[in-house]
Amino acid sequence: MIKSSKSIQPLDRVAIAVILLLSLLIGLMIWQGDAVKPKVRDFTWQNQQIGADDTSFTMTFSRPMDTKSVEDNLKVDPPLAGKISWAGRRMVYTLLTPAPYGSNYKVQLQGAIDKFSRIEGKKRLIHPFTGSFSTRNRAIIYVGANPQEQGQLVVYNLTQEQKKVLTPKDLLVMDFEPFPDGEKILFSARSSQNPDILSAQIYTVTTGIPSKVGKQTEPAGKVNLILDNKEYQNLKFDLSPDGKTVVIQRGKRDNPSDFGLWYLHLNSDNYGEKTTPQKLQSQPPGDFLITPDSKAVAVAQGQGTAILSLETNASKPLDFLPQFGLVKAFSKDGSQAAMVKFNTDYTRDLFLVTNQGVQKQLLKTTGSILSCNFDTASPTIYCLLTQLVSKDQYIEQPYLVAINLKTGEQKPLLLLPPAQRNVQMNLAPDGLGLLFDQVVPFADNVIPPTNSLKTEEGEPISTSSLWLMPLLPIVDNPNIEIKPEQLPLVGYHPNWLP
Repeated sequence: MIKSSKSIQPLDRVAIAVILLLSLLIGLMIWQGDAVKPKVRDFTWQNQQIGADDTSFTMTFSRPMDTKSVEDNLKVDPPLAGKISWAGRRMVYTLLTPAPYGSNYKVQLQGAIDKFSRIEGKKRLIHPFTGSFSTRNRAIIYVGANPQEQGQLVVYNLTQEQKKVLTPKDLLVMDFEPFPDGEKILFSARSSQNPDILSAQIYTVTTGIPSKVGKQTEPAGKVNLILDNKEYQNLKFDLSPDGKTVVIQRGKRDNPSDFGLWYLHLNSDNYGEKTTPQKLQSQPPGDFLITPDSKAVAVAQGQGTAILSLETNASKPLDFLPQFGLVKAFSKDGSQAAMVKFNTDYTRDLFLVTNQGVQKQLLKTTGSILSCNFDTASPTIYCLLTQLVSKDQYIEQPYLVAINLKTGEQKPLLLLPPAQRNVQMNLAPDGLGLLFDQVVPFADNVIPPTNSLKTEEGEPISTSSLWLMPLLPIVDNPNIEIKPEQLPLVGYHPNWLP
């Protein structure tokens, strides 16, 4: 008789031990409940470079959160004022003002708990989170006025103190506007061999500055012709806020009566590609400005201002404001406009006109209202004005003023030398600085070169300096005097990159 016995093999012992251990762990987890720490799954601005158009970031969490604990423990360094809204596991942080340019930011969240911790009487802390992002460098574009860069477009990076010439010497730039992403510039220019200021053609040029981190962009200085001057003279132009449409004031070379506005649509992916220009069927235009929604253009017509569609029949205005002769600026959201009323006593009034029908007088001047910029960071509009200091010789003195749109309070910023009417001003996208130029004409006893640089009014330019006026935040002290500083650059027509 054979005796058999069943023995446990070593592998079986290991399997049994693992099963017992797992059973114990599962039991502990069931007894303790869900103890997995919540965490931030996605942060939309992580390692990104943002601009003034980027107004909010989103955080997505792995589980529903106790909203108050998140709001109490969220830190942005340097601080950026904002308001928080929630949609399930997503938190949206909307900035109250644009983030200052040329800065690096850190976002931290620790100590927050999930939604069920408080209900269960437990304290399940979030896994500590640290994120980072930056803002675009402070950069400006201007037309060079020294012999080495005369008439050329120049980009200067204030953050990195780097300068780069964008356009060739055989083109003299007359006017320009940056595209909204800052990667290209739209400009008008004439040949350096042609002194005729009515011979301008329209071009684009690349800046070499990518709008987003890691984005592939073309090298700086690539020039592309957009609109020639073979049949029509190209006068003033305006680029739509979305960068997809150009409106140009044109006149036929052999028929001066054929004068009006034309529009040209640009390819949204490559601003160098274009469609055939189309004429806007309307009355003879004066000054014009494309509306913030890029769908219409405000045009001075007769004694008033007409709003003409760029999408439908422009012969029938969308709106007409008979009491205002010019639009100087729109607010970014299109809800407000700064408009000029011409009075019979030769004075001019600046009005704030809203889409709710409000018409509020802001100021009156004996001189001119040259330009205005709405501040996106506060209820303020900055204006470049002139006042008449000599009626006999009609000498105007320019000055800068800030106007509080809520209270109407005016705050003079700077008084410029008399008889220097050819001043141009531009407000930084983050609202923290004003650029302006000081053009120096040739002396009366000096004959300008045949092909010298000229202002918009045709006055020859000898040289020009650029100035930067820092602006304090909304909570600034009204008693602090702000002084402009001269930049180490020789040029005119300064403009911030978006």
